[in-house]
Amino acid sequence: MRVARVRIEGTTSKELNMPFAQIFLMEGRSEEQMRAVIEKVSDALVEATGSPRENVRVWIQEVPKTQWGIAGKTAKDLGR
Repeated sequence: MRVARVRIEGTTSKELNMPFAQIFLMEGRSEEQMRAVIEKVSDALVEATGSPRENVRVWIQEVPKTQWGIAGKTAKDLGR
């Protein structure tokens, strides 16, 4: 894995620190639950990295139950 280091005059390393979380969830959660995931993941990244909250990015990608496999079957077929 490569990590690019860039020095921009007048900025601090905290300002350049931009954690990004990509989360895959099976479809079916409410908007309220999604907000809670984004909030809690953001909190965890701020605590773990020391990055300012405004620099944290969270991307949730919902996966249809017909495209989520568990033990050789779709989640839909398993009644999930």
